[in-house]
Amino acid sequence: MYNNSMKLLFLSSLMMGTILSISSNSWLGIWMGLEINLLSIIPMLTDSKNMMINEPAIKYFIIQTMASTTLLISILIIQTKYMMWWDKKNIPSMMIMSSMMMKMGAAPFHFWLPEVMSSTSWINCLVLMTWQKIAPMLIMSYCIKL
Repeated sequence: MYNNSMKLLFLSSLMMGTILSISSNSWLGIWMGLEINLLSIIPMLTDSKNMMINEPAIKYFIIQTMASTTLLISILIIQTKYMMWWDKKNIPSMMIMSSMMMKMGAAPFHFWLPEVMSSTSWINCLVLMTWQKIAPMLIMSYCIKL
């Protein structure tokens, strides 16, 4: 589908998104880095020759979008927590943890992972199972400190 220069572009933007997420001081920067990661891995998962191979990429995109939406809602709750009336301070932290677990494909949010892994190439499996999990794991460690 793409030549080596395109592959290099997607891999470099993948690394840039992870570094942005890890080194950001704000929740918006963390979210932007995760979205850069998402948008750079999707072209690597798609194949223009066979449309059936694109189905796991679409499933991956939908799941990651749901997790990002949950992350954005929890960020809004954190930013407005002083205006909230409840005493439960750990609700936004639990929402962030669950959205990161969904992004990583960790149990109990791993329902999408076997199907996506079974229809991708080995190098894409390697990227999805290692590099894509670095930023969510570190964000989860930040939430433990909240």
